[in-house]
Amino acid sequence: MDQRPQWLKVRLRQGPHYVEIKRLMQELKLHTVCEEARCPNIFECWGYRTATFMILGNICTRACRFCAVTTGRPTELDWEEPGRVANAVEHLRLRHVVITSVARDDLADGGAAVFAQTIRAIRRRCPNTSVEALIPDFNGDWGALQTVLEAEPDILNHNVETVRRLSDHVRSKAKYERSMALLAEAKRRAPQIKTKSGIMLGLGETWAEIIETLRDLRACNVDIVTIGQYLRPTNNPIHLPVKKYYHPQEFEELGRIARQMGFLHVESGPLVRSSYHAHEQAERALTHVSGNGLVDAQTVH
Repeated sequence: MDQRPQWLKVRLRQGPHYVEIKRLMQELKLHTVCEEARCPNIFECWGYRTATFMILGNICTRACRFCAVTTGRPTELDWEEPGRVANAVEHLRLRHVVITSVARDDLADGGAAVFAQTIRAIRRRCPNTSVEALIPDFNGDWGALQTVLEAEPDILNHNVETVRRLSDHVRSKAKYERSMALLAEAKRRAPQIKTKSGIMLGLGETWAEIIETLRDLRACNVDIVTIGQYLRPTNNPIHLPVKKYYHPQEFEELGRIARQMGFLHVESGPLVRSSYHAHEQAERALTHVSGNGLVDAQTVH
């Protein structure tokens, strides 16, 4: 299924804020998931001076079949990176920042200590900025999870990505049950921290399986959920083909169903990604409010 529908087109606008953020990332030797994972919303988000920082390098130890990030043996572990991220957040005057990372199975704690240091560095430099940590599963190491929770992010995000039946086929090393357990454990250990997760559609899941996944997330007391369309990042056989392009009305219906389940905030749409409108998601969840020049979109996890 190669022909993308019209609603999966985005406007290419490289405005002054986009140029400024790109230059700053290069100067500070920082990575963003916006670039590494070919996000379709990069021009919009950077135009509004928002970005998702990707720490711990740009080489992932896993090879998930939906993801554009490079897989290999990481060589980067930079303990000065947290300070540079905080510097960028301060320079950009961000009100909400998302910190994510590649999977670092080569590290004993999966990179949890660097997550914690980055969160604390941002807190020191920008006390009024809310912080969202989008973490890997740390191989089920609750000690590593505790390290991140003790840094007190405003939102703890971990994406389940897909339905139970497809999880092993789509995700490398990650397990559906482990992701759910991590989200439940995070809420149990730190009930004051809002939790968040996201799923992609179009990989061959059924409507019933989508609803089941949403119910499982609510059973883990997840506060925020994002639902978006999977887009194949390349034609490389490692990347799974799209089985279905969901219509915007189907996303609207799923959003309605999810809100009825009790999520504090739901973001559901073809171009929705985990960090898309993250600032608005954070505001609503943290305040308990439930709330032509076209080019083909690319993908991000």
